Amino acid sequence: MPTLILRTNRVVSPEQRPALLEAASRTVAEMLGKPERYVMVTLEDALSMVFAGSDEPAAYLELKSIGLPEKHTKDYSAHLCELLEDKLEIPRERVYIEFTDAPRHMFGWNGGTF
Repeated sequence: MPTLILRTNRVVSPEQRPALLEAASRTVAEMLGKPERYVMVTLEDALSMVFAGSDEPAAYLELKSIGLPEKHTKDYSAHLCELLEDKLEIPRERVYIEFTDAPRHMFGWNGGTF
């Protein structure tokens, strides 16, 4: 049930979207060691966004997962920032990432919870 929500002020072209979403899904699955069949990635682009007083390219990410280990968030941050630098040319110093460890009973799927 890992979920990555990617919000950015960058415009992501229709041609860029599939590669970005696929790379993000693969990255999350590999980072967390979870099957990719449970990973969800959403993208909200072309948002009105200012970071540090500037509207230069920036992003805000939310990564939620059951059992998200706090001790690895620094590594996860590095991987996700690398992804954004590579795919969207967003400098890592213009990215905020919120990590959430979701309790099983608070995440629904398939008519139930995990």
